[in-house]
Amino acid sequence: MDDRLTRPRPRSPRGRARATLALLAEDLPRVEVPLRHASAFQLLVATVLSAQCTDAMVNRVTPALFARYPDARAMAAASAEELEPLIRPTGFFRAKARSLAGLSAALVERHGGEVPGARAELVRLPGVGRKTASVVLGHWFGVPAIPVDTHVLRVARRLGLTAADDPEGVERDLAALWPRREWTDGALRLILHGRRVCVARRPRCEACVLAGFCPSARAVLSRPGR
Repeated sequence: MDDRLTRPRPRSPRGRARATLALLAEDLPRVEVPLRHASAFQLLVATVLSAQCTDAMVNRVTPALFARYPDARAMAAASAEELEPLIRPTGFFRAKARSLAGLSAALVERHGGEVPGARAELVRLPGVGRKTASVVLGHWFGVPAIPVDTHVLRVARRLGLTAADDPEGVERDLAALWPRREWTDGALRLILHGRRVCVARRPRCEACVLAGFCPSARAVLSRPGR
């Protein structure tokens, strides 16, 4: 039996939540959003492009995109058809191009070309949902936020930190368990942990720093032959 299974462990969701923050901070002490950007607008655009696409691919596409359209005013002057060839590798490029053209025009018309620092205004922009707004709020404006993607949802459920199966429910549960100051980096660490270790199909529980108290990992590691 894995010796981690015999150690004392936090049993309550709050205890597991605090232990998760502490251990992931040790494992991933310095984290920053992987999307390359030089402004709130560029982070917003890159986050929209990251839907159903890897960060690495977005980072390959955005240098040429931002060289041509560095800010909202420049992109608002472009049509969706002009944007499509530049973002084609990110997938769903027609819908994304419409979103980028629409949000750029809305930024110019409503906010003088500047990205607002309020969630209510962000989610009114075309193509911007709660997760995208949370990324921009947390990583540009310094407003604590918990972006919930598939990795956060999966890891939080496996850790027993939530029973919700929708992003807003997971966000609500994590917000209740974590100190507000930990929201942004805590969520990013969950995302990175979900990509590196707690993957969807074959989680690497034997390499997981959270395995000692993760209900899902304990079930995996307790199986005969492990």
